[in-house]
Amino acid sequence: VQLQASGGGLVQAGGSLRLSCAASGRTFSSYAVGWFRQAPGKEREFVATITSSGGTTYYADSAKGRFTISRDNAKNTVHLQMNSLKPENTAVYYCALKVYSGILFFTGSGAYDYWGQGTQVTVSS
Repeated sequence: VQLQASGGGLVQAGGSLRLSCAASGRTFSSYAVGWFRQAPGKEREFVATITSSGGTTYYADSAKGRFTISRDNAKNTVHLQMNSLKPENTAVYYCALKVYSGILFFTGSGAYDYWGQGTQVTVSS
């Protein structure tokens, strides 16, 4: 499985970005997907996740109400819509897949099996 994250960039505080994660392979609908981010000098942290069917989503407290994760299994794509961005949201954002098609969700980076290369998000004040 290969993942390609895109959509990052430079945005002013209060602005929006939509990240995308495109996956190769024929079994995308069998994977849970998570978004994580890592700021310079900090550990990678969980942002949001969505179950394989798209029926359940879960967000870090910092993302609730501002970020929305969604998926299109027909296009092997997951999106992370980020609104009302803040300078502290500046980080490299990574998408990750977990081989799991159940109803549970996972917030630990170690639970995921495949990782994309990351896309830089920079929010200026």
